[in-house]
Amino acid sequence: MRVAHRRTTTVRCLTALTALTVGLLALTGCGGPDDGPDDGQAAATAAATASVTSEAPAPSPDGTAPSTSPSATAASATAVRWAGTKQFVQIDDARTGDGRTYLSVRPAEKKPHPQFEAWVIVPGEGPYTEVSMTEDAQVLLSVPLGDAKHPAAYTQDEFVSRLTARPSSDRALLGYDLSFDGQGRVTRVQSLYTP
Repeated sequence: MRVAHRRTTTVRCLTALTALTVGLLALTGCGGPDDGPDDGQAAATAAATASVTSEAPAPSPDGTAPSTSPSATAASATAVRWAGTKQFVQIDDARTGDGRTYLSVRPAEKKPHPQFEAWVIVPGEGPYTEVSMTEDAQVLLSVPLGDAKHPAAYTQDEFVSRLTARPSSDRALLGYDLSFDGQGRVTRVQSLYTP
């Protein structure tokens, strides 16, 4: 009798322990619909969804909230992908708003000019992506945007004015080395000398 009683007690204890273990695993491994992400998930989500700027999008002119378009999502993904890197790009347009400078960029290639100490720009293909510049981003311009062959410092406003004053057909022939910070914002712009 005692042996049977011990077996029954042991089986009950093991069953209770197994149920408790499975319950704990279920609680720690699965979240309900109201549960937020844990710290690891939050960090991964923040990195994956980091936007080009840290500010909320401005409302539309009619006062409605902006919608997240696929192109905005692609721009955000590009900015995250470029975070902490240097890229060679074309800049199609530049603007200022909300106290920041924004550039419409796409990757391109550069090759040494066969006859001069200059560069030949090989235009990229595909859409342009808008990225923002940091407030203290350095701008170095050479001819034809700058006044000399060697790069010189300009303000962001001067850069925007000089770029937007040129016809878009000329802008396609210009190339820039950009440096990005860890959030995908431009910290340095340098135009390449092209004769």
